[in-house]
Amino acid sequence: MFAVVRTGGKQYRVAPGDKIVVEKLDGNAGDRVTLGDILLAGDGSSLKSTDGLTVAAEIVAQAKADKVTVFKKRRRHNYRRKKGHRQQHTILKIVAIGDHKEAKKAAPKAETPAAPAKGEKAKAVAAEHQAADVGGTPTENPAPDNAKEANAPNAASKKAAPAKAKAETPSTKNAAPAKAAAKKSPKAK
Repeated sequence: MFAVVRTGGKQYRVAPGDKIVVEKLDGNAGDRVTLGDILLAGDGSSLKSTDGLTVAAEIVAQAKADKVTVFKKRRRHNYRRKKGHRQQHTILKIVAIGDHKEAKKAAPKAETPAAPAKGEKAKAVAAEHQAADVGGTPTENPAPDNAKEANAPNAASKKAAPAKAKAETPSTKNAAPAKAAAKKSPKAK
């Protein structure tokens, strides 16, 4: 079975098991998304009614497209503007095409109690491999969290020491009015 869905102002022909790259959708990797704007549906050469039909998809990854450079120039006017842009994308894997009633019945079966963190890590690794199959790679945080790499107890003790020193000194709220009053009195005389 296939369907033509509209999302992000574009149309996509999808079938179960397909991977598509669409405009950014809210959600994290592993979340389920329902696409309800079905334009056409069929099985082989016969067409089906699209009333109440939905497409269930799973988010594989959130990624960015290649950089597009926008360069404007007006000759003989010393006018040049250069800008860049990377479009946000979501990589989807089509799970099923069917009635919304069938999708709701299938969703609780899929959502069984999760395994420990090992299962979540395996899903994340599998999602990264699937994202690589599509051609784009999801972007990572450019600033990694160095607190995890460092010894956490040492970092906490370093942060706690300056906080105690600040508590012992007089607060700046109390000092500011006294200084302001001292400055006003010589001017009044």
